[in-house]
Amino acid sequence: MPTRFSKLLLLIAAAMSTAAAPAPHASVATLMSKALADYPGHEATMITVTFPPGAVDPIHRHDAHALVYVLEGAIVMGVRGGRAVTLKPGETFYEGPHDVHTIGRNASKTRPAKFLVVLLKKSGAPILMPAR
Repeated sequence: MPTRFSKLLLLIAAAMSTAAAPAPHASVATLMSKALADYPGHEATMITVTFPPGAVDPIHRHDAHALVYVLEGAIVMGVRGGRAVTLKPGETFYEGPHDVHTIGRNASKTRPAKFLVVLLKKSGAPILMPAR
């Protein structure tokens, strides 16, 4: 029969293992990519990003103009040198080609969030590049 002390140790161990678990990753779906005839060598790419509860983006950049539109839930966004903002459905965010995206996460630990991103970038360039 477990004692109160052993039950307490089990609860502490469970809490520590939960706290140490890595944050879930975002899910990205490409909706379309289209060459921009008026801008040779460039394309527009449209994606949706779904953040599970508690999801956090790594620090990154896009080397693109990124236009963000929140569809559902709430997200926290920020670029180096700027302030973090919490965005809700219908709100927008912009990242320029030289911005480093230092804050990107789901504002909720219990609800998913989803947003649409339109990227204007060089043809064939990656959507996301790790940064420091």
